[in-house]
Amino acid sequence: MNNHTPIILASASPRRKELLNQIGVRYTVYAVDIDETPLLNETPLAYVQRVAAEKSAACVATLQTTQAVLAADTTVVLGNVIMGKPKDKTDALTMLRQLSGNTHQVYSAVSLRGVTHSEAVSITDVTFKALSEQEIEDYWHSGEPLDKAGAYAIQGKGSVFVTAINGSFSGVVGLPLYETAQLLMQQGIKI
Repeated sequence: MNNHTPIILASASPRRKELLNQIGVRYTVYAVDIDETPLLNETPLAYVQRVAAEKSAACVATLQTTQAVLAADTTVVLGNVIMGKPKDKTDALTMLRQLSGNTHQVYSAVSLRGVTHSEAVSITDVTFKALSEQEIEDYWHSGEPLDKAGAYAIQGKGSVFVTAINGSFSGVVGLPLYETAQLLMQQGIKI
């Protein structure tokens, strides 16, 4: 890894890279692949915290590094049901129908392993307008729902469905910048 960058980002997400660039954090990317299946009876909060922590731990273990490692996980939650990335078109359309006309939460956890391990979580309420079947079908054909938790991207075409947001926009995108900045500064990493 490059010792001239202050952190390693344990993610290949282009959205997380864009968000770190936005706040001027230099980083090297080393994506890790872990099982993100929720555990039996795992709460949404415990789930995102566990997955983010497992990503940062896996990166540190694989690289045997002393550099700070930043990882994150974001999930959409309706009621107490975790909505991950859709498996297929049917799954995506089902998610969008469930989100239609409702307020859901987006949980985004950040894990930073450096001198110490620190974590933060952002929970944001997002309200969707009532979606027509045509809007849902058209949105599927845009290709955007494929690899997104809850089958939508608030930073993309999915933004037209959002009537209200209460919390962290960047957290919904995939990396809550306020919380991330606080963790980085606590470990002496300039932003």
